[in-house]
Amino acid sequence: MTEPGAADVPQASIALVDVVLPCLNEAAALPWVLSRLPEGYRAIVVDNGSTDASAEIARAAGATVVAESRRGFGAAAHAGLLAATAPIVAFCDADASMDPSILPVLVKRITDGRTELILGRRVPTTRGAWPLHARFANRALSFLIKRRARIAIKDLGPMRAANREGLLSLDLQDRRSGYPLEMLLKASAAGWRIEELDTPYSPRVGRSKVTGTIRGTYIAVKDMSKLLREVR
Repeated sequence: MTEPGAADVPQASIALVDVVLPCLNEAAALPWVLSRLPEGYRAIVVDNGSTDASAEIARAAGATVVAESRRGFGAAAHAGLLAATAPIVAFCDADASMDPSILPVLVKRITDGRTELILGRRVPTTRGAWPLHARFANRALSFLIKRRARIAIKDLGPMRAANREGLLSLDLQDRRSGYPLEMLLKASAAGWRIEELDTPYSPRVGRSKVTGTIRGTYIAVKDMSKLLREVR
């Protein structure tokens, strides 16, 4: 039985980029997501308590599987970061809403020395890809980030990439929905250059746990608002 936080790591090759995929019951989406990873990109699927075959599917596809028993997006994302060994770490949802094949476009901004943190700004491919309540919540959050933290972004999206050592140096503590915002705030406070690039955003496969539901969106906004109130 895999211990929480332990990695089941294939040793066949050395990854240039590790892609952290927080995962909770994404068996239907994982085959497509993992098949879209570019060469040299290693998938780290963080199983956050799935009751379906997500972990087995990920292992069969050659992914590194990390078990994280503490529920929460931040807990899963950070467990993946700690398991990463590649010089650059990317984050992406495991629900097929975003295409991992476009990650090299984002990563190139880092390897070219143009930015330290690159964010994928979601551009819906269809009307139903990004629920209206989630879109409004994101717009309000972006406004608050600009007003409170003086960081001008349009979307605090799930796809992002940065240098692994840099991410570890931020000492991220949030283990819930505030993790992406804490990363942004601490990166900005550390003087990192932050950039956004448009990335296609499609309807997710399966049931949403966060922004696809009003309750999930409320929890995410609540967690992030708490972090913003602490900004000095």
